[in-house]
Amino acid sequence: MISEVPKSHKKHANISRPSLGSFARNELAILGTPCGNIKQLVQHLVESLNDIGELGFVDADHKAAAYEDHQSLTFTDKISYRRLDYKQDFNSFQLKPLFNSCELVLVNGNHFEAANQIVILDQKKPLERKLARLSNPVLLVKKTPDLEVPDYLLPYVEGLPVLDWEQTESIVKFVRDWVSTRKPSVKGLVLAGGKSVRMKRDKGAIDYHGVSQRQYVHGQLISLGIDSVVSCREDQTETIESGLPVLTDSFQGLGPMGALLTAFKSDPDSAWLAIACDLPYLTKDTIQYLLDHRDHTRIATAFKSPFDEFPEPLITIWEPRSYSVLLNFLSQGYSCPRKALINSKINLVNAPEAKDLSNVNHPEEYQNAVADLRS
Repeated sequence: MISEVPKSHKKHANISRPSLGSFARNELAILGTPCGNIKQLVQHLVESLNDIGELGFVDADHKAAAYEDHQSLTFTDKISYRRLDYKQDFNSFQLKPLFNSCELVLVNGNHFEAANQIVILDQKKPLERKLARLSNPVLLVKKTPDLEVPDYLLPYVEGLPVLDWEQTESIVKFVRDWVSTRKPSVKGLVLAGGKSVRMKRDKGAIDYHGVSQRQYVHGQLISLGIDSVVSCREDQTETIESGLPVLTDSFQGLGPMGALLTAFKSDPDSAWLAIACDLPYLTKDTIQYLLDHRDHTRIATAFKSPFDEFPEPLITIWEPRSYSVLLNFLSQGYSCPRKALINSKINLVNAPEAKDLSNVNHPEEYQNAVADLRS
């Protein structure tokens, strides 16, 4: 006898999905005018917005020649730029990682769909047959000021800001402002899930400042206005102080990498400021310094270690775009967040006080730190 499957039954795990469009988090399709006009506008936007981060463009080539090579993929170092030639077709799942580093992707909406649209009102390219592509219009641009919005288009563009085609600087300003409003917020992640083998006691439970270190770090983040959780192992939950919000590792046995991936699994659209519990000298001023120097267009913003010149992965702001990067490193057999930082585009900052980044991992270091802090 085959039992009936409940209507509420789901075949897939209930995982939060990042707010991605067809290509990237921030994408704008431009449609409603001939492709030549779209390329002209895109060129001006790219030249004017190159200070906001990396930009991408999705287009189709009307005069593309047949691809005669037998290989499926060719990488060419063109000295001034690099090029990948693919023979196979692409789907959206394959394209998103390629545009992961882009702060904004502009799309020729005559050929491709995107999550948001700039609608051009142009008699040469009526949109009556492409209304299905207008899922979220954000701006209406009239090719000539005297054009009236046709009835079929009114429900899609009513209430939108309206600009003329010649108001290029106003269009640039609109796009710049639109992107700036989509900057991810920051959440705090107190890394307290280590087994503290070298210290021989739970480093998160050590009292340097009148409370446990995990309470202290959590309190620093809260005082800076950052919503924060304490990352720990499942077997630690009963030892965590009451009142502390806890996020247990769902990626187990991976150390800090597992804590970061668990955080992004719970909220993939926020940046995560991760702070380990072995930094007793760390001050709120130094945390604020890192926040002040955040570059959300990079994979992460990290302090340069004053001890070995490498990034400090366990006091780092990890941006949403780092989620797929960390998973990619894990898929290749690497569970070291520092390796991901070293091999990615990050913002590397010098700490205002080198001592703030001093790790305390051994009993003798603990004794010295306690004496030092009390003095």
